[in-house]
Amino acid sequence: MWLDLLAGAVLLAILTATLAHALDLPLRAAAAALAVYAVMATLLLRHGPDRRRPLGAANRVTLFRALLVAVLAGTLASPAALAAQATPFAVLALAALLLDGVDGWVARRFDAASDFGARFDMELDAFLVAVLCLAPVLLGKVGPWVLAIGAMRYAFVAAMPVWRWLDRPLPDSLRRKTVCVVQVACLLMCLLPAVDARATAVLLGFALLALAASFFIDIRWLYRRRTHA
Repeated sequence: MWLDLLAGAVLLAILTATLAHALDLPLRAAAAALAVYAVMATLLLRHGPDRRRPLGAANRVTLFRALLVAVLAGTLASPAALAAQATPFAVLALAALLLDGVDGWVARRFDAASDFGARFDMELDAFLVAVLCLAPVLLGKVGPWVLAIGAMRYAFVAAMPVWRWLDRPLPDSLRRKTVCVVQVACLLMCLLPAVDARATAVLLGFALLALAASFFIDIRWLYRRRTHA
């Protein structure tokens, strides 16, 4: 795992240098991206099943997605650069989103699925959504209320130690997957310069309501089964 993470750091340095040259990103954006990756690597080393073993093919795909997400998060350190490069930012976010299905396919193809890989993928998705929520706020298109989209999942996890019945596996749900796709699609659309503040508020308001309704349905399902925990 150490070698995989070191290779990721080198690749991220190359990626940020390339983007800094091509898109004229400031140095603080590259430095912030590296700092975000350092935190990610620390968490992986802390929670990984065995540091002496490599990540494996599927988790390496997820790690590459993590590099893209780190670049996106780093760009937020420079709102001016974000405003100037909003379209490339959206394209990079779309690439990170599209790769979300690749790591799962690789895991199934090589019979390499694991709880660690699933958790890695899920936490990265949650962080990507949080980054995409902050971007339109920094662009001045919407107020900070939109951060509730990214914070809702973290609030749910934080409540688990208090209400233990929340910490139960949920059944697969097409509704949950659809809401996830819709919220990310709305966030990506709102990054585009052609989408103004009014349209952004409408789209993200709809995404927030859909997500809140989805969480309500899941929490109600868990609450009704709390006595069987």
